[in-house]
Amino acid sequence: MSSVLLGFSGGIDSTTAAEHLKGEGYRVVAITIDTMLSDATIERAKHRAEELGIEWYLYDGRERFERDIVNYFCQEYATGRTPAPCTRCNTLIKWQILLEEAERLGIEHIATGHYFRITKHNDRYYVTKGVDATKDQSYYLWGLSQEVLRRAITPMGETIKREVKENFVDKSESMGICFLEGRPYAEFLNDRGIAMQCGDIVNECGEICGCHNGIARYTIGQKRGEGLKDGMRVIDIDASKNRIIVGPATSLYKHTLHINNANIVDINELLTADDITIKIRGIGVNPEQPVSIERWEDGFMIHTPDAAYAPAKGQPLVFYRGERVIGGGIVVGFN
Repeated sequence: MSSVLLGFSGGIDSTTAAEHLKGEGYRVVAITIDTMLSDATIERAKHRAEELGIEWYLYDGRERFERDIVNYFCQEYATGRTPAPCTRCNTLIKWQILLEEAERLGIEHIATGHYFRITKHNDRYYVTKGVDATKDQSYYLWGLSQEVLRRAITPMGETIKREVKENFVDKSESMGICFLEGRPYAEFLNDRGIAMQCGDIVNECGEICGCHNGIARYTIGQKRGEGLKDGMRVIDIDASKNRIIVGPATSLYKHTLHINNANIVDINELLTADDITIKIRGIGVNPEQPVSIERWEDGFMIHTPDAAYAPAKGQPLVFYRGERVIGGGIVVGFN
């Protein structure tokens, strides 16, 4: 019997994933990775695993999570960027720990409750959109390595979320950034010692038109907040001068984007295919027309005829070719 190590929170998705894997004949070992989990959440996972009749253990990932995710989140906002902690957590924490623990335990496969599939093309493995377009999580998994994808199973890839919910009395789910625990991110940053120094709000000509109460309280596209006047949006953040740049909504449309820290499955495919599209946010409006891509410094430059709305430095940009994710990177500039 093949074994699979399953990332397990005890929520409806990971529970359904466990049921699917058991039904397919796998020996399922559940691992709950304690990042900043409450005692109640850990107890729920343990109890749910007992109900399913599967092995369960707890992994202490708090130090790694603090170092690689929480500190990163704080530092990005402090430097005027918009971080993507969930994407980074999937790459550096959840799936990486699954891979390491599977190696240690001699378990062949790894899995989670994520809604996506894996396909193979030209001897390479690709994150691929899940069948349920309303729940597809492929955008958040662009950083997964070939080593991870080679070992991974995707029990929720063919599953419709609406049908999953119908099987549970308690349909509640955790939403948003887990470690904020529902708090405003500015409050969290302030508690973490991120300075909220006041500074100037300037227009595109550099003229002072207001005062902000800390750059970490603002993000690209924002139209409400201290010092923001009607009709003006945040179009850029200059951390070096501690200032917010504002302008009309039309200034938020960008046709050229620069990325680095890229993870690309096949660079030749990325640079030569003429049907690649991009997503710069998991939910919301994204450019629909194919883009052109070229090398740029230590990353890539993307030209999109269908302008991207309000891209932010620090935000992931993900490349798709049909349903396949062929790579992604972090936005570092635009014009």
